Amino acid sequence: MAVIGQDIKQAIRLLEANEVIGLPTETVYGLAGNAFNAEAVTKIFEVKNRPTFDPLIVHTSSIERISDFVREIPEKAQLLAKKFMPGPLTLLLPKKENISDLVTSGLETVAVRIPNHPLALELLQNLDFPLAAPSANPFGYISPTSAQHVDNQLGTKIKYILDGGECKVGIESSIIGFIGDEIIVYRKGGLAIEVIEQVVGKIKIQEHSSSNPQAPGMLKSHYAPRTQLVILNSQFSTGGIPLINSQFSIGFLGFREFHPNIPRENQLILSPTGDFREAAKNLFAYMRALDVRGFEIIYTEILPEIDLGRAINDRIRRAATLEN
Repeated sequence: MAVIGQDIKQAIRLLEANEVIGLPTETVYGLAGNAFNAEAVTKIFEVKNRPTFDPLIVHTSSIERISDFVREIPEKAQLLAKKFMPGPLTLLLPKKENISDLVTSGLETVAVRIPNHPLALELLQNLDFPLAAPSANPFGYISPTSAQHVDNQLGTKIKYILDGGECKVGIESSIIGFIGDEIIVYRKGGLAIEVIEQVVGKIKIQEHSSSNPQAPGMLKSHYAPRTQLVILNSQFSTGGIPLINSQFSIGFLGFREFHPNIPRENQLILSPTGDFREAAKNLFAYMRALDVRGFEIIYTEILPEIDLGRAINDRIRRAATLEN
Protein backbone atom coordinates (compact mmCIF):
# COMPACT_ATOMS: atom_id res chain seq x y z
CA MET A 1 0.00 0.00 0.00
CA ALA A 2 1.01 3.66 -0.34
CA VAL A 3 2.81 5.63 2.34
CA ILE A 4 0.46 8.11 4.02
CA GLY A 5 2.10 11.19 5.55
CA GLN A 6 2.55 14.95 5.63
CA ASP A 7 6.04 15.21 4.13
CA ILE A 8 5.85 18.02 1.58
CA LYS A 9 9.45 17.42 0.47
CA GLN A 10 8.71 13.78 -0.31
CA ALA A 11 5.67 14.79 -2.31
CA ILE A 12 7.74 17.33 -4.26
CA ARG A 13 10.45 14.73 -5.03
CA LEU A 14 7.91 12.31 -6.44
CA LEU A 15 6.08 14.95 -8.49
CA GLU A 16 9.37 16.25 -9.92
CA ALA A 17 10.15 12.66 -10.94
CA ASN A 18 6.83 12.60 -12.84
CA GLU A 19 5.14 10.27 -10.36
CA VAL A 20 1.55 10.80 -9.19
CA ILE A 21 0.44 11.24 -5.57
CA GLY A 22 -2.71 11.54 -3.48
CA LEU A 23 -3.45 15.23 -2.84
CA PRO A 24 -5.77 16.62 -0.15
CA THR A 25 -8.12 19.48 -1.00
CA GLU A 26 -11.14 20.95 0.73
CA THR A 27 -13.48 19.24 -1.78
CA VAL A 28 -12.19 15.68 -2.33
CA TYR A 29 -8.75 14.06 -2.57
CA GLY A 30 -7.06 14.34 -5.95
CA LEU A 31 -4.68 12.13 -7.92
CA ALA A 32 -2.03 14.67 -8.79
CA GLY A 33 0.76 14.88 -11.34
CA ASN A 34 2.76 17.50 -13.26
CA ALA A 35 0.27 19.15 -15.64
CA PHE A 36 3.11 20.18 -17.97
CA ASN A 37 4.47 16.62 -18.35
CA ALA A 38 2.83 14.10 -20.68
CA GLU A 39 4.27 11.11 -18.81
CA ALA A 40 2.77 12.24 -15.50
CA VAL A 41 -0.60 13.07 -17.07
CA THR A 42 -0.70 9.68 -18.79
CA LYS A 43 -0.09 7.99 -15.42
CA ILE A 44 -3.11 9.78 -13.97
CA PHE A 45 -5.37 8.31 -16.66
CA GLU A 46 -3.79 4.87 -16.25
CA VAL A 47 -4.01 4.75 -12.45
CA LYS A 48 -7.65 5.88 -12.46
CA ASN A 49 -8.57 3.84 -15.54
CA ARG A 50 -10.11 7.11 -16.72
CA PRO A 51 -11.10 7.59 -20.39
CA THR A 52 -8.96 10.19 -22.11
CA PHE A 53 -12.04 12.00 -23.46
CA ASP A 54 -12.78 13.16 -19.88
CA PRO A 55 -10.63 16.29 -19.24
CA LEU A 56 -8.67 17.03 -16.07
CA ILE A 57 -8.65 20.00 -13.68
CA VAL A 58 -5.37 21.89 -13.28
CA HIS A 59 -4.52 23.13 -9.78
CA THR A 60 -2.28 26.06 -8.91
CA SER A 61 -1.55 28.27 -5.90
CA SER A 62 -2.64 31.79 -6.89
CA ILE A 63 -4.68 33.82 -9.36
CA GLU A 64 -1.43 35.33 -10.67
CA ARG A 65 -0.01 31.89 -11.53
CA ILE A 66 -3.11 30.99 -13.55
CA SER A 67 -1.77 33.35 -16.22
CA ASP A 68 1.19 30.97 -16.68
CA PHE A 69 -1.05 28.59 -18.62
CA VAL A 70 -4.19 30.49 -19.76
CA ARG A 71 -4.42 33.14 -22.48
CA GLU A 72 -6.96 35.38 -20.78
CA ILE A 73 -9.26 35.66 -17.79
CA PRO A 74 -12.58 37.33 -18.71
CA GLU A 75 -13.86 40.11 -16.47
CA LYS A 76 -16.60 38.02 -14.87
CA ALA A 77 -14.15 35.17 -14.33
CA GLN A 78 -11.90 37.63 -12.51
CA LEU A 79 -14.81 38.65 -10.28
CA LEU A 80 -15.48 35.02 -9.39
CA ALA A 81 -11.80 34.27 -8.86
CA LYS A 82 -11.35 37.21 -6.49
CA LYS A 83 -14.45 36.21 -4.52
CA PHE A 84 -14.10 32.42 -4.35
CA MET A 85 -10.45 31.47 -4.91
CA PRO A 86 -8.96 29.65 -3.10
CA GLY A 87 -12.12 27.60 -2.82
CA PRO A 88 -14.42 25.03 -4.45
CA LEU A 89 -14.54 26.87 -7.78
CA THR A 90 -13.12 25.76 -11.14
CA LEU A 91 -13.01 28.12 -14.12
CA LEU A 92 -12.89 27.06 -17.78
CA LEU A 93 -10.44 29.38 -19.52
CA PRO A 94 -8.65 29.44 -22.92
CA LYS A 95 -5.42 27.49 -22.56
CA LYS A 96 -1.86 28.26 -23.60
CA GLU A 97 0.25 25.77 -25.55
CA ASN A 98 2.04 24.56 -22.40
CA ILE A 99 -1.16 22.72 -21.43
CA SER A 100 -1.39 19.66 -23.65
CA ASP A 101 -4.47 18.36 -25.43
CA LEU A 102 -4.18 15.26 -23.23
CA VAL A 103 -5.05 17.37 -20.17
CA THR A 104 -8.01 19.07 -21.87
CA SER A 105 -9.14 16.10 -24.02
CA GLY A 106 -8.57 18.23 -27.10
CA LEU A 107 -10.61 21.20 -25.88
CA GLU A 108 -9.29 24.75 -26.27
CA THR A 109 -10.21 25.53 -22.65
CA VAL A 110 -8.53 24.26 -19.49
CA ALA A 111 -10.26 23.77 -16.14
CA VAL A 112 -8.39 25.77 -13.46
CA ARG A 113 -8.71 25.72 -9.69
CA ILE A 114 -6.95 26.97 -6.51
CA PRO A 115 -7.68 24.52 -3.66
CA ASN A 116 -8.45 25.96 -0.24
CA HIS A 117 -6.35 23.52 1.76
CA PRO A 118 -3.15 24.52 3.62
CA LEU A 119 -1.10 21.43 2.66
CA ALA A 120 -2.17 21.57 -0.98
CA LEU A 121 -1.36 25.28 -1.21
CA GLU A 122 2.03 24.82 0.47
CA LEU A 123 2.86 22.06 -1.99
CA LEU A 124 1.74 24.06 -5.02
CA GLN A 125 3.66 27.13 -3.88
CA ASN A 126 6.85 25.06 -3.86
CA LEU A 127 6.44 23.60 -7.34
CA ASP A 128 7.50 25.13 -10.66
CA PHE A 129 4.48 23.60 -12.39
CA PRO A 130 0.74 23.24 -11.79
CA LEU A 131 -0.84 19.89 -10.95
CA ALA A 132 -3.44 18.03 -12.96
CA ALA A 133 -5.59 16.32 -10.34
CA PRO A 134 -8.90 14.53 -10.85
CA SER A 135 -10.44 12.76 -7.86
CA ALA A 136 -8.25 9.97 -6.48
CA ASN A 137 -10.56 7.03 -7.08
CA PRO A 138 -11.05 4.38 -9.76
CA PHE A 139 -13.03 5.96 -12.59
CA GLY A 140 -16.76 5.98 -11.90
CA TYR A 141 -16.54 5.07 -8.21
CA ILE A 142 -17.26 7.26 -5.16
CA SER A 143 -14.83 10.16 -4.72
CA PRO A 144 -12.46 9.93 -1.71
CA THR A 145 -12.72 12.32 1.23
CA SER A 146 -9.86 10.96 3.36
CA ALA A 147 -6.32 9.68 2.79
CA GLN A 148 -7.43 6.20 3.84
CA HIS A 149 -10.11 6.18 1.14
CA VAL A 150 -7.36 6.84 -1.43
CA ASP A 151 -5.14 4.12 -0.02
CA ASN A 152 -7.99 1.60 0.01
CA GLN A 153 -8.63 2.19 -3.69
CA LEU A 154 -5.33 3.18 -5.29
CA GLY A 155 -2.69 2.36 -2.68
CA THR A 156 -1.16 -0.42 -4.76
CA LYS A 157 -0.72 1.92 -7.74
CA ILE A 158 0.81 5.04 -6.16
CA LYS A 159 3.68 5.57 -3.72
CA TYR A 160 2.55 8.45 -1.55
CA ILE A 161 -0.60 10.11 -0.22
CA LEU A 162 -0.31 13.53 1.37
CA ASP A 163 -2.60 13.35 4.41
CA GLY A 164 -4.64 16.49 4.96
CA GLY A 165 -7.35 14.98 7.12
CA GLU A 166 -11.00 14.72 6.13
CA CYS A 167 -12.22 17.03 3.38
CA LYS A 168 -14.29 19.94 4.69
CA VAL A 169 -16.55 20.40 1.65
CA GLY A 170 -16.90 16.77 0.60
CA ILE A 171 -18.15 17.19 -2.99
CA GLU A 172 -16.24 18.37 -6.03
CA SER A 173 -15.84 21.99 -7.10
CA SER A 174 -18.37 23.93 -9.15
CA ILE A 175 -17.20 24.34 -12.77
CA ILE A 176 -18.00 27.62 -14.53
CA GLY A 177 -17.41 28.47 -18.20
CA PHE A 178 -17.87 31.56 -20.33
CA ILE A 179 -19.26 31.88 -23.86
CA GLY A 180 -19.43 35.55 -24.80
CA ASP A 181 -21.46 37.24 -22.08
CA GLU A 182 -23.09 33.97 -21.04
CA ILE A 183 -21.96 32.26 -17.83
CA ILE A 184 -22.46 28.50 -17.76
CA VAL A 185 -22.33 26.03 -14.87
CA TYR A 186 -20.93 22.80 -16.32
CA ARG A 187 -20.85 21.00 -12.97
CA LYS A 188 -22.81 21.82 -9.83
CA GLY A 189 -20.49 21.59 -6.86
CA GLY A 190 -19.24 23.06 -3.60
CA LEU A 191 -20.48 26.58 -4.38
CA ALA A 192 -24.26 27.01 -4.36
CA ILE A 193 -25.79 28.43 -7.56
CA GLU A 194 -27.42 31.19 -5.52
CA VAL A 195 -24.05 32.29 -4.15
CA ILE A 196 -22.48 32.45 -7.62
CA GLU A 197 -25.41 34.46 -9.00
CA GLN A 198 -24.99 37.04 -6.25
CA VAL A 199 -21.63 37.94 -7.84
CA VAL A 200 -22.26 37.68 -11.60
CA GLY A 201 -26.04 37.58 -12.07
CA LYS A 202 -28.14 34.91 -13.77
CA ILE A 203 -26.29 31.84 -15.00
CA LYS A 204 -27.14 28.89 -17.25
CA ILE A 205 -26.83 25.29 -16.03
CA GLN A 206 -25.48 22.79 -18.55
CA GLU A 207 -26.62 19.21 -17.94
CA HIS A 208 -24.11 16.37 -18.01
CA SER A 209 -23.13 14.42 -21.11
CA SER A 210 -22.76 10.74 -21.99
CA SER A 211 -19.71 11.35 -24.18
CA ASN A 212 -17.28 14.10 -25.20
CA PRO A 213 -17.93 16.24 -22.12
CA GLN A 214 -17.15 19.95 -22.33
CA ALA A 215 -15.65 19.99 -18.83
CA PRO A 216 -14.44 17.54 -16.16
CA GLY A 217 -17.07 15.63 -14.17
CA MET A 218 -19.91 15.88 -16.71
CA LEU A 219 -20.45 12.20 -17.49
CA LYS A 220 -23.96 10.87 -16.78
CA SER A 221 -22.81 7.85 -14.78
CA HIS A 222 -20.33 8.71 -12.06
CA TYR A 223 -19.61 8.64 -8.30
CA ALA A 224 -21.38 5.26 -8.02
CA PRO A 225 -21.11 2.64 -5.26
CA ARG A 226 -20.78 -1.04 -6.25
CA THR A 227 -24.12 -1.76 -4.56
CA GLN A 228 -27.25 -0.87 -6.52
CA LEU A 229 -28.43 2.60 -5.46
CA VAL A 230 -32.14 3.40 -5.93
CA ILE A 231 -33.80 6.80 -5.40
CA LEU A 232 -37.18 6.80 -3.68
CA ASN A 233 -39.40 9.68 -4.78
CA SER A 234 -41.07 9.61 -1.36
CA GLN A 235 -39.52 8.32 1.84
CA PHE A 236 -42.85 6.77 2.84
CA SER A 237 -43.70 5.25 -0.55
CA THR A 238 -41.85 2.11 -1.57
CA GLY A 239 -42.86 2.32 -5.22
CA GLY A 240 -43.90 -1.33 -5.20
CA ILE A 241 -40.63 -2.52 -3.65
CA PRO A 242 -41.14 -4.99 -0.73
CA LEU A 243 -39.02 -3.15 1.81
CA ILE A 244 -40.38 -4.91 4.87
CA ASN A 245 -39.95 -8.43 3.49
CA SER A 246 -36.28 -7.91 2.67
CA GLN A 247 -35.40 -5.22 5.19
CA PHE A 248 -32.22 -6.82 6.48
CA SER A 249 -30.53 -6.72 3.07
CA ILE A 250 -31.41 -3.07 2.55
CA GLY A 251 -29.56 0.12 3.43
CA PHE A 252 -30.83 3.68 3.38
CA LEU A 253 -29.04 7.00 2.90
CA GLY A 254 -31.32 9.81 4.06
CA PHE A 255 -31.12 13.56 4.34
CA ARG A 256 -32.73 14.40 7.70
CA GLU A 257 -34.93 11.49 8.80
CA PHE A 258 -34.74 7.71 9.13
CA HIS A 259 -36.91 5.57 6.87
CA PRO A 260 -39.70 3.93 8.94
CA ASN A 261 -39.52 0.55 7.14
CA ILE A 262 -35.78 -0.11 7.37
CA PRO A 263 -33.82 -1.02 10.53
CA ARG A 264 -32.07 2.07 11.88
CA GLU A 265 -28.74 0.27 12.09
CA ASN A 266 -28.92 -0.06 8.29
CA GLN A 267 -29.29 3.70 7.78
CA LEU A 268 -27.07 6.77 7.68
CA ILE A 269 -28.46 10.32 7.82
CA LEU A 270 -26.54 13.07 6.06
CA SER A 271 -27.65 15.88 8.38
CA PRO A 272 -30.30 15.47 11.10
CA THR A 273 -30.49 19.28 11.32
CA GLY A 274 -30.97 19.75 7.56
CA ASP A 275 -27.62 21.50 7.07
CA PHE A 276 -26.68 21.25 3.39
CA ARG A 277 -22.97 21.76 4.09
CA GLU A 278 -22.92 18.94 6.62
CA ALA A 279 -24.81 16.76 4.13
CA ALA A 280 -22.30 17.51 1.36
CA LYS A 281 -19.36 16.78 3.66
CA ASN A 282 -20.84 13.39 4.60
CA LEU A 283 -22.22 12.31 1.21
CA PHE A 284 -19.35 10.29 -0.27
CA ALA A 285 -18.11 8.94 3.07
CA TYR A 286 -21.59 7.66 3.91
CA MET A 287 -22.02 6.14 0.45
CA ARG A 288 -18.80 4.21 1.04
CA ALA A 289 -19.81 3.13 4.53
CA LEU A 290 -23.08 1.66 3.22
CA ASP A 291 -21.42 0.17 0.15
CA VAL A 292 -19.12 -2.07 2.22
CA ARG A 293 -21.96 -3.40 4.40
CA GLY A 294 -22.94 -6.10 1.91
CA PHE A 295 -26.50 -4.88 1.29
CA GLU A 296 -28.35 -6.11 -1.78
CA ILE A 297 -29.61 -2.60 -2.42
CA ILE A 298 -29.25 0.91 -0.98
CA TYR A 299 -32.18 3.31 -1.11
CA THR A 300 -31.75 7.06 -0.97
CA GLU A 301 -33.75 10.25 -1.46
CA ILE A 302 -33.48 13.56 -3.26
CA LEU A 303 -32.84 16.71 -1.22
CA PRO A 304 -34.60 20.07 -1.71
CA GLU A 305 -33.32 21.69 -4.92
CA ILE A 306 -31.80 24.73 -3.20
CA ASP A 307 -28.35 25.71 -1.97
CA LEU A 308 -25.89 22.77 -2.05
CA GLY A 309 -28.87 20.43 -2.34
CA ARG A 310 -28.61 20.87 -6.11
CA ALA A 311 -25.02 19.60 -6.23
CA ILE A 312 -25.75 16.75 -3.81
CA ASN A 313 -28.73 15.67 -5.93
CA ASP A 314 -26.55 15.79 -9.03
CA ARG A 315 -24.13 13.29 -7.43
CA ILE A 316 -26.97 11.07 -6.17
CA ARG A 317 -28.69 10.93 -9.57
CA ARG A 318 -25.47 10.03 -11.35
CA ALA A 319 -24.68 7.33 -8.77
CA ALA A 320 -28.17 5.81 -8.92
CA THR A 321 -29.21 2.89 -11.08
CA LEU A 322 -32.94 3.52 -10.72
CA GLU A 323 -35.42 6.16 -9.55
CA ASN A 324 -38.86 5.08 -8.30
